[in-house]
Amino acid sequence: MMEYKGYHADIKYSDEDKMFVGEVFGLNDTLGFHGTSVDELEAMFHQSVDNYLQMCKEFGKEPDKEYRGRFNVRIPPLLHRAAAYYARRRKVSLNEFVIIALQNECSSVADVADTLIRH
Repeated sequence: MMEYKGYHADIKYSDEDKMFVGEVFGLNDTLGFHGTSVDELEAMFHQSVDNYLQMCKEFGKEPDKEYRGRFNVRIPPLLHRAAAYYARRRKVSLNEFVIIALQNECSSVADVADTLIRH
């Protein structure tokens, strides 16, 4: 994974094309790049992000951010009811209950959570 200006990219190697291929994730827009060496790949990643930010500025568009702190989750109605019930019993909002549940689950896989939180 690469990071630049708060944007992250997944990197894969294409044996067929003999090059690295990267894609910035967490955006509504598609932002891809490639290079035949790590240095070239990094330069193209930086150029892609810089171009994206410049285009957003020119069009008066707010650039997408990877994680805004909001997301929609579709769950079965019975699970929704159960979560609302337990949230009410604990005297927290459903949103707070979900945050607690996610924190607990992420801490149970500490090595993954540490990696994600630091990036």
